[in-house]
Amino acid sequence: MKWIASAAFGLEGQTTRDLKRLGAENITAMNVGGAMFEGDINMGFAANLWLRTADRVLLVLGEFEARSFEELFQAVRAIEWEKYVPVDGRFPVRAHCVRSQLMSESDCQKIVKKAVVERLKAKHRVEWFQETGAKVQIDINIRNDKVIVSLDSSGEPLSKRGYRTWNGEAPIRETLAAGLVLASGWHPWQPLIDPCCGTGTILIEAAFIALARAPGLRRSFDMEAWPIVNKAELDVIRREAQAKYDSSSTREIKISGSDINPDALELARRHIRQAGLGNRIILEQRDLRELYPRGEAGVIIANPPYGERLDNQRAAHVIAEQLGKLHQRTPGWKMCVITADMGFERMFGKRAVKRRRYYNGKIECEYRIFE
Repeated sequence: MKWIASAAFGLEGQTTRDLKRLGAENITAMNVGGAMFEGDINMGFAANLWLRTADRVLLVLGEFEARSFEELFQAVRAIEWEKYVPVDGRFPVRAHCVRSQLMSESDCQKIVKKAVVERLKAKHRVEWFQETGAKVQIDINIRNDKVIVSLDSSGEPLSKRGYRTWNGEAPIRETLAAGLVLASGWHPWQPLIDPCCGTGTILIEAAFIALARAPGLRRSFDMEAWPIVNKAELDVIRREAQAKYDSSSTREIKISGSDINPDALELARRHIRQAGLGNRIILEQRDLRELYPRGEAGVIIANPPYGERLDNQRAAHVIAEQLGKLHQRTPGWKMCVITADMGFERMFGKRAVKRRRYYNGKIECEYRIFE
């Protein structure tokens, strides 16, 4: 089977590395947002469980060119939909069109829906579909007249880990937070500090990595209700992931965070509890100017206010200056900061040795690493 692991700009490389660790075959980076790979249905489920930086896992059912609605209809109708959609199944269609003859996404959705219905009517021998059963989300991507027809095996985006039910001001997506931790060069035996921790997402994703916790361990995926899967085999894969998770309190992790905002810290505590991490992460209310890390050197990761994002550039520059002073008084520590503020390094007082581009939501950012 051929699959797509979609990922946001900048996170494709990490998604590819995670797929290699899972044992996926014939992995190829895509020009836009993610990687293709091959594997059986169990590999698709493992990808949903373990990919830390991917948005969705899609099962590819067809690839072809279409420059007219008739070509699209005929090619979609030729797919063996009866294998994937039960008689009572719900099969909504999602379309995305870029630089193609067929640019009306709503029209493409209608044509594809009609083609699937015509195929299923002939195979299931029914004239009307109630669509009250399991959801089978159909995804149509048309780029430069090339069509990829796939099924969304994830359901909710993979960033929805299940632990974050409250959002503070300007939250960072879980997949990006994991990407920042992985790109920082931090090792789980090192201390990690987030001095602008907000609602705790970076800290929780770091703890998941340190404890070998699959990010999708406590959530379900749409593919679990597909007629082609063996539920018992998927249960075995989930139990294996649970066994790898070192949830024992004897495993020491050195992850801590601070913030000046008490409301954000209260949300962080709730999220940490909901992630099943109990007292594994240390939180404290502290001004950046009062932060003096002790002990062995480690890594500081921060997602401070950008100015543009919070409409307060002066405050953002003050925090950039304070982060620079924190870096000066923590010799041996590496500092990693994601920001959209082009004047950040001037206020920080030092140039980064490495930079990576990411999007935090719709905001283009740079991840700057200071040795």
